[in-house]
Amino acid sequence: MTQGARYDLLVVGGGINGAGIARDAAGRGLSVLLCEQDDLAAHTSSASTKLIHGGLRYLEYREFGLVRKALQERETLLRAAPHIMWPLRFVMPHMPDLRPAWLIRAGLFLYDHLARRELLAGSCGIDMRRHPAGEPLVDSIRRGFVYSDGWVDDARLVVLNALDAAERGATVLTRTKLVSAVRAGGEWHARLESADGRAIDMRAGAIANAAGPWVGELLQGALGRGAAHSVRLVKGSHIVTRRLFTHDHAYIFQNPDKRIIFAIPYEHDYTLIGTTDIEYRDDPAQVAITAGETQYLCDSINRYFKRKITPADVCWTYSGVRPLLEEEGADNPSAVTRDYRLELDAPPGEAPLLSVFGGKITTFRKLAEEAVDELSRALESPAPAWTAGATLPGGDIANANFERFAVQFQQQHAWLPADLAHRYARAYGTRAAYVVGRARALADLGHAFAPGLYEAELRYLRDTEWARCAHDVLWRRTKLGLHLIGSGKLDVVAREIDVWFAREEDVTQHA
Repeated sequence: MTQGARYDLLVVGGGINGAGIARDAAGRGLSVLLCEQDDLAAHTSSASTKLIHGGLRYLEYREFGLVRKALQERETLLRAAPHIMWPLRFVMPHMPDLRPAWLIRAGLFLYDHLARRELLAGSCGIDMRRHPAGEPLVDSIRRGFVYSDGWVDDARLVVLNALDAAERGATVLTRTKLVSAVRAGGEWHARLESADGRAIDMRAGAIANAAGPWVGELLQGALGRGAAHSVRLVKGSHIVTRRLFTHDHAYIFQNPDKRIIFAIPYEHDYTLIGTTDIEYRDDPAQVAITAGETQYLCDSINRYFKRKITPADVCWTYSGVRPLLEEEGADNPSAVTRDYRLELDAPPGEAPLLSVFGGKITTFRKLAEEAVDELSRALESPAPAWTAGATLPGGDIANANFERFAVQFQQQHAWLPADLAHRYARAYGTRAAYVVGRARALADLGHAFAPGLYEAELRYLRDTEWARCAHDVLWRRTKLGLHLIGSGKLDVVAREIDVWFAREEDVTQHA
């Protein structure tokens, strides 16, 4: 971008809400600049439990409106990107001392009927002594329930929204932070700063503050404003172990403290377990799991599984800070609403500022749609909403049938190992052909940095998806870092990838 350039909208924050707003706005014809101080999905949006769900437990808190909205969004999202999102069946063992069966049945009935379902199967009761999901569980568990929700690769969801925004004309600047912004002459005059310290001055008709955990800090700092709402920071931590069961269902476990814990098949060879809910008051960028949280998650799982785990069984952990909408009287972090509020500051004759408080990954598209509705009106540039029926990059798969697409992709690239072809199809959908390019043999993909990670993919991620270092690639654009942990080669591979990125950057600068 050029110094002094003007955009209709400056979006601050490269998490799911910011990327979703940038995409929606660009698709309505607004000129958009998205800036993110780190990488896309570098924080909260890559640290979720990776579920597209209505939030079954929120029914207990009578959050019927939120649950219905989220349930409506599930199938919309599943159709938009069937390569990175798919239906998942959840098993809830019945523990009579925690919740009576009639209450669970009533909750599942509501869950099935609060919104229309076409892709997702309804709930049912099961006999754990006959169902495959009962085999890993302790013998005292004899009955349970099964219902549907969805799975998502959260970090890739963010990247695909940003990519769609860029392909519709938006400018996306990662590793670029907003330093200051002031209103003058009916517009915002903003200064951005890139990672190398370069200052970028620009103007915008409006600003969308989607900074997540930093939304309040950005308001009071760079924007010099107050706010009617505030966020409550709640830490959620997860652990990953080697696979604890072989079937394809996930579990939702009830705890005596009324928290629920998920155990989910993850990356073929692993089980993802989470999450915790703990008040957090430190720097969101420095969040990490504690020994107490790790033990809590192990203990929660051990109430249900025959095979007991200890912290020594944990292969990997991650933590994120959820910026939840602050509510009066919600002392328990688990009871804080996952809904959102949009605060529009638009004095007559002055440039509007919209700030996003709260939210969850399942409702990001609806949040973005409502945000751009408000901004469009404030900018006197009305345009119809469009994202409900639109696919994300790579999601234009016939009839949203991923399995058929994956088979076709493998047949068209028979020289690719089957597991690599499936990973490309799953990560990139119809864009997998761009990753492979004109290659006709593995050697054409270039240097192999690790099993299944070739230079061709790194180049695609650098040139198309804003990847700039090994961490971007190994933990956000892919999850290959997890598979390297046990090999002892993770650090070596990461260093080699970073050297490659530095070399490519040097070539670009001197081209």
